[in-house]
Amino acid sequence: MLMSGGVATAATTTAPTVEILDVSPNPVVVERGGETTANFKVGASSDVQKVELSVEPVDSRARTLRAKDVKELENWRFSVPFNSNDFEGKWKATATATDKEGKTVSDSSYFYVDIRRGKADTRISRFSADPYKVRQGKSIYFTGRLQAEFDDEWKGVRNQSVSVYYRANGSSGWKWVASDKTDWRGKFSAKTRAWKSGTFKAVYKGSWKLDGTTSRSDYVRVYRWHR
Repeated sequence: MLMSGGVATAATTTAPTVEILDVSPNPVVVERGGETTANFKVGASSDVQKVELSVEPVDSRARTLRAKDVKELENWRFSVPFNSNDFEGKWKATATATDKEGKTVSDSSYFYVDIRRGKADTRISRFSADPYKVRQGKSIYFTGRLQAEFDDEWKGVRNQSVSVYYRANGSSGWKWVASDKTDWRGKFSAKTRAWKSGTFKAVYKGSWKLDGTTSRSDYVRVYRWHR
């Protein structure tokens, strides 16, 4: 229905706008034992009076109980420190803007955190050469377990090659005698023939993510059978 005789005008209001313009660096690379600060640049319309930023891992199972510390800088810029205890993977940043009338709007952006933990420490536990006394020509059996330290806990490492070396009495050099790959618990076993009394040790050479290690030595006495 058209009305004549005048012009009606209505006041219009626009919603505030906000946008995460930049996350730097991305990915956020954290060296082992270190800390890296990520910087967030947010753009907002002139009617915005307040901007808040929050960050969290995308994987809900990895979200920390304590919120990350977000430091507000000037001109809608923020900084967040990350260390090697933080979740490694995809994170979500959310900026929420509020105008003078209390209206809110938000924008999200994704970034990655790359934790460079370095090589994990390893150890060979319970290495044993048995029996401790054996007749020449019989078998000597080796057992042990390869473990690596993850999150302050020693855990078995699977599918890694461990070698056993032998040093005969009167010799200064070590000789390889056997190898085996660890099972899912980190356990390995091998054997060799007994020829002369000497000392045995297990050696793990390491990998791109695990340090090498050497077990304690174990002595075996070899005797000849006399009629």
